[in-house]
Amino acid sequence: MSDDQLEQIRKRKLLSMQNRVSDEQRQAQAEQQMDQQKQALMSKILAPEARERLNNLKMVKKDFAENIEMQLIEMAQTGKLPIPLSDAQLKQILVQLQSRKRETKIRRI
Repeated sequence: MSDDQLEQIRKRKLLSMQNRVSDEQRQAQAEQQMDQQKQALMSKILAPEARERLNNLKMVKKDFAENIEMQLIEMAQTGKLPIPLSDAQLKQILVQLQSRKRETKIRRI
């Protein structure tokens, strides 16, 4: 291979790496912006105590808490939630959602 061919290959690889990095940065920025919008909505929907409870829950059960956040946002947008949602009301919603979840028990015979 000649030096010109090697240089072209290097340039193509560098360009593809730069494109990949810029795509990842755009994606991370979009995720961060979505998270900021979600947090702004949650601060409007929830009372401070309820927001604190949900943040504590997020530390323990991240997927469950994020699912609840999305449900709360949808319910608030359709007008099915009183705004701001108090801590007691959030507790009721959490209990209802937990009761829907079935536990599987394994018994030995």
